[in-house]
Amino acid sequence: MNPGPSILGELRSQYHQQLQQAVWRYVNGKPTNADKDSDVSVRIASGMLEEAAEPGTALAGQTAGKNFTDITLVFLQEAFSRLGHIRPGQWEFSASQANIGIAAFYQYEHLAILQGFLNNLQKNDVDGSSKDLRAAFVKDYLITPDIVVSRGPLEDEAINGHEEFILPGEKVAHHTPFRAANNQTRILHASVSCKWTIRSDRAQNSRTEALNLIRNRKGHTPHIVVVTGEPLPTRLASIALGTGDLDCVYHMALFELEAAINKSRDESQGEMLDTLVRGRRLRDISDLPFDLAL
Repeated sequence: MNPGPSILGELRSQYHQQLQQAVWRYVNGKPTNADKDSDVSVRIASGMLEEAAEPGTALAGQTAGKNFTDITLVFLQEAFSRLGHIRPGQWEFSASQANIGIAAFYQYEHLAILQGFLNNLQKNDVDGSSKDLRAAFVKDYLITPDIVVSRGPLEDEAINGHEEFILPGEKVAHHTPFRAANNQTRILHASVSCKWTIRSDRAQNSRTEALNLIRNRKGHTPHIVVVTGEPLPTRLASIALGTGDLDCVYHMALFELEAAINKSRDESQGEMLDTLVRGRRLRDISDLPFDLAL
């Protein structure tokens, strides 16, 4: 008798079922994550869906939208919460960001101050001289990630849970944002960009956002990742290859993608997939909860 799936395996299966109910379906005989004008994309995407589909799942037509982000958030939150013994903390997952985006978090709150300065400058601008200054800054740092993972600072009582590690008033640790005595702003732990498919240059804004997160921070860099359902490895490579900006790209169904490409016997797509996986640039969605715990 074979044992049942693990908790993570069950969560992954539920994730796929929820995607199939909301976004991962056939429309006019072609999967919603396929490029309908590409025979290779349709063939591989169909193979993925055949590998993942549960018996009895209704695969009726519906367009993709915000559902991919919302369902991915639920999976990550539920999986990561099971790792509390490994990565304890006051964690929060959100797909509804403030208008000021990353400026709501400790490493980037100086950007909110800058935004306020620019707004006041605009109000008092008589001759229009502030336009150049606003153009130089505003577009670059106003980032609102699809999903953010943050943690709250800890009270000294929590820090001293096992021993009297720190005392109020001591001349120690007066600047770390980890202590609530120093900081009341949440700390950005991860930025997750969700791309159902990779079809155009718009997908490259994930790299632009990543570079802005790196350049504009005051403090440590958060995890910066992309989650996608794109079936073509050659298109995955457009955002996955290279280092210095994104930590890694995570596929919603990497194992199903591998099986579909093996069946398709497309050597060029197979070679590129192998390059991405062996090169540590592409992983499965089930890897992400662990990588967030790093």
